[in-house]
Amino acid sequence: MANIGIGGALLIFVIALIVFGPKKLPELGRAVGSTLREFKQSTKGIMDDDHDKEK
Repeated sequence: MANIGIGGALLIFVIALIVFGPKKLPELGRAVGSTLREFKQSTKGIMDDDHDKEK
């Protein structure tokens, strides 16, 4: 995802704005953020469990 660049990110944003509309975009952003937060916490929990088993 680091290879997208500013132009590609802007294009994705414009397409998302056209498809979902300006009212739905903040809701989608919140949903994606909460999903990533939950995923990060889950993976951290798994890593902590693996680290505890090694001891």
